[in-house]
Amino acid sequence: MNELDVNRFAVRTDLAVEASEQKPGIQSVQTSVQMESGIKITTMMINEQAAIAMKKKSGAYLTFEARNFRKGDTEFDGKAETIFARYFAQFLKNLKIADDASCLIVGLGNKQVTPDSLGPNVVDNILVTKHLFDLQPENVQPGYRSVSAITPGVMGLTGIETSDIILGVIERTKPGFVIAIDALAARAVDRVNTTIQVADSGIHPGSGVGNNRKELSMKTLGIPVIAIGVPTVVDAVTITSDSLDLLLRHLHREMTDRKPSKALAPSWMAFGEKINYKSIDLPSKENRAAFLGMVGTLTEDEKAQLIREALGASGMQMMVTPKEVDFFIEKMANVIAEGLNAALHHQINQKNVGHFTH
Repeated sequence: MNELDVNRFAVRTDLAVEASEQKPGIQSVQTSVQMESGIKITTMMINEQAAIAMKKKSGAYLTFEARNFRKGDTEFDGKAETIFARYFAQFLKNLKIADDASCLIVGLGNKQVTPDSLGPNVVDNILVTKHLFDLQPENVQPGYRSVSAITPGVMGLTGIETSDIILGVIERTKPGFVIAIDALAARAVDRVNTTIQVADSGIHPGSGVGNNRKELSMKTLGIPVIAIGVPTVVDAVTITSDSLDLLLRHLHREMTDRKPSKALAPSWMAFGEKINYKSIDLPSKENRAAFLGMVGTLTEDEKAQLIREALGASGMQMMVTPKEVDFFIEKMANVIAEGLNAALHHQINQKNVGHFTH
């Protein structure tokens, strides 16, 4: 299998942190990893050389990760909104975007398809103020900026390239910068609906489901474009590949680390023990071959190619999302929207944000 074939079938991800994990030898400059209130915050700079190897655009990436995003914990959500607002405000400063620069927020995606409705749901909760600056500027208090918002829909519904709609709005309204929000795809199931990525490198609408349209970036729009995304889907190839690895680790554990109580039950899970399989190494190539034959000896990319070919031949090219996706979308949209409101308008904070958005 040549390099072109590997690139074609490699398991994909929209997250910079995952791309970095897949290419550990690449010199991407990670400036900081911090923990706050149970949220892992990773700030990463990807240079031009690393961007080619990682298949990501160069630029600054800010990633928030927390398992608690999947829970209905309103106290945690409030903390997450505050942290997101603070880091996003600093992200704007790092890009030298002025406090009074006008902003256009674009909610990408299809509101009729739940996993793809993150952008429109965020826009529903954004405090828009451009009309006030245009019609009653004398009544606008200090600490607010001009913010407008649109949901351009998808090409399948409008028949128009999303980037053309946005470019038309930009030409008429002249915003200082754009914030584009869209659903993404993750490499790891654990990161679905637990991660928020912010990037200054722009975005390709539809990238989460592999349906890339024209990019939205400084190059195409002429003004800074900040992309915000949450992975809401994972490729079926990823799930199948990870399941094979899980099976190999389980078989390896069964063969090498038996407990005395094992003889009393067919499975350790019968005792309610939760196993962290990620901490267990894969067996040797010889043992993998013994467990799964030729499939066990394939590299990650070769395995992805085999699975993708098999699923494609059976008409099962799928993107998978959790059954609770409607809850996750609403929750993540609220966290992002209220965090943006506080970051863009300095007069807004967690104590009064509800007064402006509900």
